[in-house]
Amino acid sequence: MIVYFAGIAAGLVHVLTGPDHLAALTPLAAARPRQSVRAGVEWGLGHTGGVALVALLGILLRGVLPLDRLSSWSERGVGVVLIAIGIWGLRSALSSRVHAHVHDHEGNPHAHVHAHSQPHAASAPPAHRHSHAAFGVGILHGLAGSSHFLGVLPALALPSAAAAGVYVLGFGTGSVAAMAAYSACVGALALRSRRGPAQAYRLLLGGAATAALVVGCFWLRP
Repeated sequence: MIVYFAGIAAGLVHVLTGPDHLAALTPLAAARPRQSVRAGVEWGLGHTGGVALVALLGILLRGVLPLDRLSSWSERGVGVVLIAIGIWGLRSALSSRVHAHVHDHEGNPHAHVHAHSQPHAASAPPAHRHSHAAFGVGILHGLAGSSHFLGVLPALALPSAAAAGVYVLGFGTGSVAAMAAYSACVGALALRSRRGPAQAYRLLLGGAATAALVVGCFWLRP
């Protein structure tokens, strides 16, 4: 149990202190605020899978597998994906249509504000359009460098494979819980912005996308 809870604590700290993690997930959660928790869970599961893969290979091929090289490639991949998410988020922000519908309930007219990524006359995109994006980005983050220090190296230092597996399981539990909570907060903020001034949601999504672009460019620096 001590090993498991240590893994949970490491997962929480690692996920919430990684600017690349937050920058990648924020545009995805803001673009689908009603499914933001799902995006966080998918990212956490993907991240856990990537860390577990590195940990398993490290345990089986200790001293043989070039983990540093794998980490370097993954770090560059994270930068490219962050830039792609930023561009997609900016495009969504610029193409979104924010408008109000007036409804009459028991003689009391009031307006509902809605945001669409395309003109209202067109059909809405399917909800699962980007359903696997967060999972794939999470896997890539799990393979990237900083995950090895909190997710892999302590596991390799434990005396048995069972203890290492328990630690990685706890790390995954913390990762999923942290990102689900963070995504829920982003989704709630996005929904609130949709009910406010017409441009608030567009500014929120555009700001998140810009942050992803900046972090992605920083990640690709020489």
